[in-house]
Amino acid sequence: MPSPDPVGYRAVVTDNHRLSPGDTAPDFTLPDADGKDVSLSDYRGRKVIVYFYPAASTPGCTKQACDFRDNLAELGGAGLDVIGISPDKPAKLAKFRDAEGLNFPLLSDPERDVLKEWGAFGEKMMYGKTVTGVIRSTFLVDEQGKIELAQYNVRATGHVAKLRRDLSV
Repeated sequence: MPSPDPVGYRAVVTDNHRLSPGDTAPDFTLPDADGKDVSLSDYRGRKVIVYFYPAASTPGCTKQACDFRDNLAELGGAGLDVIGISPDKPAKLAKFRDAEGLNFPLLSDPERDVLKEWGAFGEKMMYGKTVTGVIRSTFLVDEQGKIELAQYNVRATGHVAKLRRDLSV
């Protein structure tokens, strides 16, 4: 039996397309919580953390988003922006942002096209069963739009602290 996880399961990634350091980050344009389009190319010239999460306002996703919120000043001071992407519609993202005081863009990918292109949607093991869903993943995209760091199957709790250690922030 797997060890307990704060979100109730530990996903295990199976055969999904994955991005690796050195790959060009797939560009995207998605609506934010207010319905305004945001593109990855808007961040060219800056480093940006792009993270994918299953669903707004769920315990694990709330913990992870609040950890990014609480560490945003330090991340920003190190020249890092943050973008969160989920399949949620903009209205749900707006409620999540407002309820948790989130101060970075939350983008909506209801068709899951960007999630798939980044390898953050596909088969995973959950409670011993193979399911298809969002694979909690985090990427660091450099100033030229290249993947600098690709982490799949991350934990919601403690992930931002680990990321800061990995990036020496």
